[in-house]
Amino acid sequence: MLARDYSTVVDPVFVDVPRGARGYQLLHTVIHKQIRSQIGLADYLGIDRTVMPYVIDDLVSAGYVERAADPTDRRIRTVVATAAGLDKYAELSDEVLRAEQRFFATLDDADRATFVRVLSQLAHRPA
Repeated sequence: MLARDYSTVVDPVFVDVPRGARGYQLLHTVIHKQIRSQIGLADYLGIDRTVMPYVIDDLVSAGYVERAADPTDRRIRTVVATAAGLDKYAELSDEVLRAEQRFFATLDDADRATFVRVLSQLAHRPA
């Protein structure tokens, strides 16, 4: 129920983003993580490896990312954010923050911080 409620509040932020929240997650990941390959991105994000090229293609078409030759291995095409992608990410991040503030409005700052910290611990625990 909590995930559904969160999606109801946050997902409208991604209405103009190719692939919605998944496109935003990919953009976030290429900006903040050093994942060199599309397969690595697929594995990290839990996206089927056969679907990942289409997600990337949609973000390339929107001008948010591009595939660049990896400087250490020319066989690898690394996905990197463009200037437009960085701008869009900054805009979306601000909108997500505002949406999350509405979602967490019934919690005080300490409870919210505790909830986010514990949720993060659960998400990052070894499988």
